[in-house]
This record gives sequence, structure tokens and C-alpha cells, in this order.
Amino acid sequence: MTRITSHIGTTPYLVTHRAGRHTWQADEPADLGGGDAAPAPYELLLSSLGACTSITLKMYAARKGWPLAEVDVTLTLELTESGSRIDRQIVLHGELSDEQRQRLLQVANACPVHKLLSRPIEIGTSLATGDIPPYLQEEMP
Repeated sequence: MTRITSHIGTTPYLVTHRAGRHTWQADEPADLGGGDAAPAPYELLLSSLGACTSITLKMYAARKGWPLAEVDVTLTLELTESGSRIDRQIVLHGELSDEQRQRLLQVANACPVHKLLSRPIEIGTSLATGDIPPYLQEEMP
């Protein structure tokens, strides 16, 4: 079973992920208000869902003027013969009403990465031909 924890605090949209001894961050680009060297692929997948959930909740609460101070999301992935299961537990910090908490739970299920992972996914794979794009050349040794 793979497990990660995602946390968003007071810095807008900056999410810190932890899995085992690894720590890494996710953020939104500056135009959207955002400002371990080698985690495993499943951890990166889960961190995407954790970041998306946390950011979506903070954005929604901010738009509504709700006192959501911080969000903690813990995700686990279990792979079985018949498929995969992701469990997500969300802790909301702040003086929120029961109605606000229930609405935020609904909003969590509407985050874009949740939608992506909940629908059928088709992955087309091909070999690229031609020149390497400039943005990839900078990353190559």
C-alpha cells in the first residue's frame, strides 16, 4: 500500500507532500496566486490528488469567505488483482459549520484530478520523432 500526506497552510496554494522520508511541494502558477528528489510514481499520482483537493478546497472557501485555515489530506493506494482503490481522508482546520464542512466534502469530489481519476482513462503512447522541443533540451544532460 502506498501512502502520502498533503498539507496546505497559510501560503496561498503551496502544498507540501510527505511520503516516507520524501518531502516535495506543489503550487499554483503566479498568475493564479501561487508564488525528495525522487518520490515514487504512485506517490506522485497521489500527491496530484492531494494537491488538487487541498487547493480546490482553499480556493472555494476563499471565494465564499469561509474560515478554512488549513487542510490536511491523507491518501492511500491499494493495488489488487481486480483493480485499484484510492482512499482519501480530509481534515479541515477552522471554525466551520457542519453545513460548510459537508459542502467542502462535496467540493473535494469535484476537484479536477478527482474527476480525471474517477472516469475511464485512455492512454495513447507513441514514439516522438523529429527535433526535441527547446523546453526539453534544457533538462537533458
